[in-house]
Amino acid sequence: MLQERMREIARLVTDYILNVVKGTPQQLYDAALHLIKAGGKRVRPFIVITVAEGLGASREAALPFAAAVELVHNFTLVHDDIMDRDEFRRGVPTVHKLWGEPLAITAGDLLFAKAFEVLGEALEKGVPANRVAEASRQLARASAIVAEGQALDLLFEDLERVSMDDYIDMVYRKTGALFEASAVLGGLVATDDDETLSALAEYGRNLGIAFQIRDDILGLTGDEKILGKPVYSDIREGKKTILVIYALSKLDGDAREKLLSVLGKRGAAREELEEAARLIIETGAVEYAENVMKDYVGRAKTALGKIDFVNSDAKRLLEELVDFIVKREK
Repeated sequence: MLQERMREIARLVTDYILNVVKGTPQQLYDAALHLIKAGGKRVRPFIVITVAEGLGASREAALPFAAAVELVHNFTLVHDDIMDRDEFRRGVPTVHKLWGEPLAITAGDLLFAKAFEVLGEALEKGVPANRVAEASRQLARASAIVAEGQALDLLFEDLERVSMDDYIDMVYRKTGALFEASAVLGGLVATDDDETLSALAEYGRNLGIAFQIRDDILGLTGDEKILGKPVYSDIREGKKTILVIYALSKLDGDAREKLLSVLGKRGAAREELEEAARLIIETGAVEYAENVMKDYVGRAKTALGKIDFVNSDAKRLLEELVDFIVKREK
């Protein structure tokens, strides 16, 4: 039922975005909508709409907030792919690969601007102005925190030692903040109760951290055909993922030097990347990461228990989403 509902909401949000994000020049809008048309799980808008329905609001009223969150997410993907020089996303060439970096940057900027334009449409759906204003503040705040996380992710590449606390902080900013905002925006469609919104923020924050840890694991052990993007790119780029941090804390001597020599080596051969991955896996890093991920899963589920949902089906879907995210293969 969860995946069927996710597909249903994904279609709804995609159609809504394609209907409102229109303009000229055509090439700019084609570039901006490229990844949206390529698909995606639409996890963040799913959270927005399911939370809103769980608190008694209508799906129709939640759509502008859901679309806004997805537009911000896609803006970050376009710019992230440029920074990481990634050539594929969701099984298709990245925006900068097809249209070049200058237009790709502009397309990302357009998506960001459109997100806040779309937020205002919630007024026409009956969401009170004070809650629309708060939603705008929350989404702007999350966008700024995502930028901070992205910067930390880049800066960590040049550091040999990054603590696990530093990693969790970075991951919250890079990924957790937009999940947090998604849950809060879903709540704002229906209520401005501080306790409810605080518990929703806790749910989204912990779910987002778990989501990113799963991403890190898939980046090392996933199937490229299922992922739609290459594995080992984190190693090639020198990312200090939870797996790399753990492995470096356990390795010494030649093995540690070997891993460090491949980390961040953009011209590394496939064999070198596979050897680095083997070194990481043999330290037990994957098992360690899975245990940390389960801890954040537990925190997310605990937060849901603090919320007085009027729709028990929606609550169950939000619980199932937590399990889905940590078991997903892409």
